[in-house]
Amino acid sequence: MGSLVLMIIGLAMFAAGYMVYSKYLAKRVYKLNENFKTPSHELNDGVDYVPTNKYILWGHHFTSVAGAAPIVGPAIAVIWGWLPAFLWVTLGTVFFAGMHDFGTLWASMRNKGRSIGALSGRYIGKRGANLFLIVIFLLLLMVIAAFAVVIKNLLISTPTSVIPTWGAIVVALLVGVAVYRLRWPLLPVTIVGVVVLYALIVLGNSVPVVLPESTLGMSPATFWIVALFVYGAIASLLPVWVLLQPRDYINGVQLFVGLILLFGSVLLATLFSAVKPDIVAPMFNTDLPAGTPSMVPLLFVTIACGAISGFHGMVSSGTSSKQIDKETDARFVGYFGAVGEGLLSLGTILAVIGGIKSVADWNEIYSSFGAGGVDAFVKGGGALMENGIGLPASLSATVLATMAVLFAATTMDTGMRLLRFVVQEIGETVKLKITKFPATVIVVVVGLGLTFSQGLGGEGGLRIWPLFGTTNQIMASLSLSIIAVMLIRKRRNPLPAIIPLVLVFVLSFWAAIDQLIAFTTPGSQDWLLFALDVIIIFASVWVGVEAVLAMRRAAKEPPEPEHEDAELSAVREDV
Repeated sequence: MGSLVLMIIGLAMFAAGYMVYSKYLAKRVYKLNENFKTPSHELNDGVDYVPTNKYILWGHHFTSVAGAAPIVGPAIAVIWGWLPAFLWVTLGTVFFAGMHDFGTLWASMRNKGRSIGALSGRYIGKRGANLFLIVIFLLLLMVIAAFAVVIKNLLISTPTSVIPTWGAIVVALLVGVAVYRLRWPLLPVTIVGVVVLYALIVLGNSVPVVLPESTLGMSPATFWIVALFVYGAIASLLPVWVLLQPRDYINGVQLFVGLILLFGSVLLATLFSAVKPDIVAPMFNTDLPAGTPSMVPLLFVTIACGAISGFHGMVSSGTSSKQIDKETDARFVGYFGAVGEGLLSLGTILAVIGGIKSVADWNEIYSSFGAGGVDAFVKGGGALMENGIGLPASLSATVLATMAVLFAATTMDTGMRLLRFVVQEIGETVKLKITKFPATVIVVVVGLGLTFSQGLGGEGGLRIWPLFGTTNQIMASLSLSIIAVMLIRKRRNPLPAIIPLVLVFVLSFWAAIDQLIAFTTPGSQDWLLFALDVIIIFASVWVGVEAVLAMRRAAKEPPEPEHEDAELSAVREDV
């Protein structure tokens, strides 16, 4: 099978998912109501709660959830064969990620934009809510620390990406002013913004920025990490319309153009190039390198973002739900946002199985588990673009590296805003009011502390990252349990939530147990990760049991009236 056929099948599956399954969810399961007063209107504060054009909000949501993970995960997972990775990305996006992201967005909108952590206290039970917050805190901490290291590595290894990466911030600020203050039409602003961003990529390719060995007394690695955390802190404090929304939107459009170039390259290379994008990777790899873990359950946690991801639920309930203009926009923002990430993962798979020159080259790259990743994506994708649309290899590499950096950066700054919310929620549980400035300082100190915990090169940023896959998927299953309880209360079909809930929980819990054993194996012992894994497993079991009990209670209680809002329902529960 050629790359083009695989691409067409994948695109057709995503299109069918959005046009058919998401419509079913919107009309029959979530029953979206255009007249429902969303939190962005009811609680409009001009900072976090801001009614937003659905296309701009889609850009924010898509780029926030699509960090480096939908590139890294599939680029690693193809070591088991391209077919398992392809099926998990496509089917996972259509039936798991779309339902989950759309559902958490709906659940939060129906509860005044509250986060998934706050919803766990209401729908699952207060006993498990605090443990739920611990899992959320650890997950977000992993994201901001690891992504800071990933971005730093790319800025150093691909210095041509420095100018477009930081120039995008200036472009975003100008787009925000043009749209929200000058009230200019969105389409021309978008066109000009994207053209400028690609001009910055061309400029960056001509003017690479390599930092000297010492900048303000810091090495390049230390400087970039500190700069990223300072930027993230500022971005998380500003009103969303100033930087977060326009940056994510314009980056989202730019990155979507990048995906079109990548998919177009597969088409053109297949039809016209002498170098065809033939698949050089095995369909099922029966000759795995030594040390490669079993495909089941590891495939399903290695590819998280791009199939289903608990982090998406935190974005949906943490920022996106506070900006939805009309409830009916949730289908486009939530479900199509998941489709956008699935497209990125599909593009990654095509790049690393069809962009590599030969079977020998592929085997050399995938000589050990984890050896693939962003570098394999950039190398394979760059070759596809060079053969397909004639883009020079160096410029292709700059385009793809910039895509990876911008995806990771938008996820990192959203992650810092979300972690700030979590710190404030933790304060509320101990009757301590923490305002946004001290909460942001706590986030920066803890994040930098972890990142620099093993050296000023940022080695600590990946210290607890091995737990991300399992923690992220457990988080997704717990978020699905909240959706299921809500649907049962309203006497709607809960199976679209319960089926993925059970499958994801079983596979991710299985993977967490496997990791627990691995952390105690002589020669690879890691007692810190063992302790954190125990905490995560304990919390997930506790909340999982509470979720089952909550579903049983919901089935026995009188059905929740369709018109009942969050406050009235809360009063009814207290009574």
